[in-house]
Amino acid sequence: MKLYYSPTSPYVRKVMILARETGLDGLIERVAVQPSPVARPDDLAADAPLGKVPALVTDDGTVLYDSRVICQYLDSLHDGPAFCPAEGQARFDALRREALADGLLDAALLARYEIALRPEGLRWQEWVSGQKAKILGALDAMEAEAGRAPQTDLGAIAMFCALAYLDFRFAEMDWRAGRPVLAAWWQAMADRPAVAGTGPE
Repeated sequence: MKLYYSPTSPYVRKVMILARETGLDGLIERVAVQPSPVARPDDLAADAPLGKVPALVTDDGTVLYDSRVICQYLDSLHDGPAFCPAEGQARFDALRREALADGLLDAALLARYEIALRPEGLRWQEWVSGQKAKILGALDAMEAEAGRAPQTDLGAIAMFCALAYLDFRFAEMDWRAGRPVLAAWWQAMADRPAVAGTGPE
């Protein structure tokens, strides 16, 4: 398998942690690319029309994109416990937490692009504030359930990666302040062997 990746992408990090947790990491060749919200790299776009990472080329040449799809695929390849439960409330809890975390990341990236890429005179502060309000709402929801959130499903991996991205790009938001349960949960995730070396920190 071949994975197009960027070392700073939290969505790539989600895939890499799952690959390590499931013992599939050694089967994946990583191909570094430099995606941009305003230009598609030719080498990536040849396989992934959106020009976004992560994109996974399977052994039979099928191309999968979007971290959710790739994680579901990788989860189908191993013999251990599923990281996305097959049925019942546990499945939908995991998928909901993954959607919450990915939504936080979507808002963080939109704010990041506005701040870092748009020319200063054209920046829309209300846009940035609106995205940060979404981030804060997601953080409060995570704090409310962190005490009962597992650490061995896709939702947990996605939550960890979203919070780590805030540390990387929005440290000034200090997401741990007033969220002690979530902070302790995150640290326990950070101590898992599969997490080390997967991010830009």
